[in-house]
Amino acid sequence: MAAQKIKKGDTVIVLSGKDKGRTGEVVKAMPKEGKVIVSGVNVHARHRKPSQTNPQGGIDRKEAPLHVSKVAIATADGKPSRVRFEERDGKKVRVAAKTGELING
Repeated sequence: MAAQKIKKGDTVIVLSGKDKGRTGEVVKAMPKEGKVIVSGVNVHARHRKPSQTNPQGGIDRKEAPLHVSKVAIATADGKPSRVRFEERDGKKVRVAAKTGELING
């Protein structure tokens, strides 16, 4: 299986959809589904009826997964970039394709 280009903890920019242009940190990566959850982006509301466990009820807001193709790594200057793999010092590392800077993690 190939190494993942976007991982938990990365700062990403949303490229398309209702949250286009927004940035956030990847909270969870789901490589099998090819999706990521980004904090504060793609927030969906779910109306909950009052129940035994939640007597108040109300509206639950939570981030829904985004497809990994809709996000791109944010470089140091805050612009989106694709990710490339390179071998540096005998290690396979992630590199921002636009600037050539190393992506930590």
